[in-house]
Amino acid sequence: MSEHGPSLETERLVLRQWRQDDFPRYAEMFAAPETHFIGGPLVLGDAWRRFLQMPGAWAVQGFAMFAIEEKATGLFMGQAGPWQPAGWPGTEVGYALHPQAWGKGYATEACAAAMDWAFDTLGWTEVIHSIDVANVASQNVAKRLGARNRGRGVFQPPHDRFELDIWGQTREEWRAHRGARL
Repeated sequence: MSEHGPSLETERLVLRQWRQDDFPRYAEMFAAPETHFIGGPLVLGDAWRRFLQMPGAWAVQGFAMFAIEEKATGLFMGQAGPWQPAGWPGTEVGYALHPQAWGKGYATEACAAAMDWAFDTLGWTEVIHSIDVANVASQNVAKRLGARNRGRGVFQPPHDRFELDIWGQTREEWRAHRGARL
């Protein structure tokens, strides 16, 4: 555990606390046109404000999404982990990956480790994923994790402008099928 929170390791990734030197690749990640599914693309100043949400949530709530680092290169590859801002529809494990990380299975690998941590350490009894109805790639990640589409989510502004489905599963469902899915 670092002074600000834990880190987790998977076969190819380290899920760790945030560092200021993650920001350039974070800004690249949120400049990608595909981030329209999660409120982007963002200009530099807006990316900086969003970047600070995660270390802030760690400091205030004791959990947030982890920074994802690729073991082989040491590069920042995105974020994944527990997320529950005020008014959120549930205990979420969310994710966003840098374009260089797409198609490698990193989202599934990182979310599986984060879900284990959320269930075992935070004591969560269910995990959701809030996914834009048009974001097929994220829906496929949710399916690989064993989540089911529970239907449309209701979000507070400014998130109410997105059409989002809530995908989820209970801790018991996750534990019963975890090894068979991944």
